Amino acid sequence: MIKSTKSVISGMVLSFVVIFSNNIFSADLEFNTQDFAPFSYAIDGIVSGPIAEIITETCKEIEINCTYNLMRWKTAQSLVAIGDADGLFVVGRNKKREKWLYFSPPILDTEYGFFVSDSNPLEFKNVQDVKGYNVGVFGPSNTATSLGKIKDEIGDLSIHMRDDDETGFKLLSINRLDAVYSNRDVGFALISKLGLRNIRYAGKHRELKYYIAFSKEFTEKALVDRFNNKYLDLARRGVVQDIFGKYQMKMADLE
Repeated sequence: MIKSTKSVISGMVLSFVVIFSNNIFSADLEFNTQDFAPFSYAIDGIVSGPIAEIITETCKEIEINCTYNLMRWKTAQSLVAIGDADGLFVVGRNKKREKWLYFSPPILDTEYGFFVSDSNPLEFKNVQDVKGYNVGVFGPSNTATSLGKIKDEIGDLSIHMRDDDETGFKLLSINRLDAVYSNRDVGFALISKLGLRNIRYAGKHRELKYYIAFSKEFTEKALVDRFNNKYLDLARRGVVQDIFGKYQMKMADLE
């Protein structure tokens, strides 16, 4: 019996929908990150740390394959912007990034603050405390943007931005800078890595949350939603906190 044209077309449409849906939900995700210990780093060439573990567990649960690349942060962002990778971690959220990135639920709570030499008695309380300072910062980055807002507020502040995290702390250790503005946990990790014994944390400027982010242009929203929903499920089941616990970290409260 010959099928009607309508039946044939309907069957073709249904097949296309099934194939298209399977392609979305079986897609792989490729993430870029940077050497940003204690959150992300390489061990024997393998991207490691708590966030990579959490992403891997989430991807396993939704039955997709996730891969990771570690590189300079500026390059990491540029490659996601042109579709050479799907996502980034860890990412601070701001209005500029919201224009081109989808975000996960908040992953962890952290803070930005000032590091100074041991000989500096500063106990940071407000931005006027660093007026006149020469301050190092990693950038371009969300951290550098935050420091720029301090400069806009107090005026008298010199910003020395470098495209790596280590240089500012090295210069601070030899009194070439008055302070470094940094993520607190990253700062402590760098001080330990570099063996710097004459630097201390002077205090918190602001709290923030870190996220996993995905390209709006090149990553299907349905896949991002599926990833995010599974992350929330793992968080509620205690899996996420168990991973963070191994690193002496605490996940962000669920929104």
